Amino acid sequence: MSDAHEHRGIFPVRRVEAFADGVFAIAATLLILDVVATGSPLSEELIRIWPSYAAYVVTFVLIGVAWVNHGTLLGLVDKTDRTFLILNIFLLTTIAFLPFPTRLLAAHLLDEDAEAATLAYGLTLLVTSLLFNALWFYGVLRRGLLSPDVDEHVVQGISRSYVPGPFIFIGASAVALVSPLVSAAIFTLATFFYLVESSLFARR
Repeated sequence: MSDAHEHRGIFPVRRVEAFADGVFAIAATLLILDVVATGSPLSEELIRIWPSYAAYVVTFVLIGVAWVNHGTLLGLVDKTDRTFLILNIFLLTTIAFLPFPTRLLAAHLLDEDAEAATLAYGLTLLVTSLLFNALWFYGVLRRGLLSPDVDEHVVQGISRSYVPGPFIFIGASAVALVSPLVSAAIFTLATFFYLVESSLFARR
């Protein structure tokens, strides 16, 4: 990307990307701090805290997929404006917040607070998905910020992949009211579906 390209609009795209990379990296790193084994005997404690491992892996992969999608989006942007920047800040706010509901889910998945913990996790993912849609459909497409040489098939493919997200996460969150474990399983399947979908889309 040339300097001329980076500086179109009110803010350099490279600075948006650098800030975003920092937020994604910090959020992913904070996840491991909540995987702690303090009980005794240690061998039993390492087995007992399996929800911490599961929550860490699923959320790390989810953050990774979000990082790939966000980077892809920025790679298609030709310029920025204030609306785009504000929506991007809100999106990164939810990414940075993800370690908190992940900690709740890991700590309470198997106790009486599982419903609240799973709902907190699901609603965070729902808001994140909604903001991804807002950034893409309104912050980029509606504002005319795409590079003029972007392939229309790429634009349509990204649009199709973003739309189902909010519906998946609101459905999985609703399931938490009946079965938090099933809800957590749906979040896991959705995360790995998007991981596979992103890989297949990259080869199209």
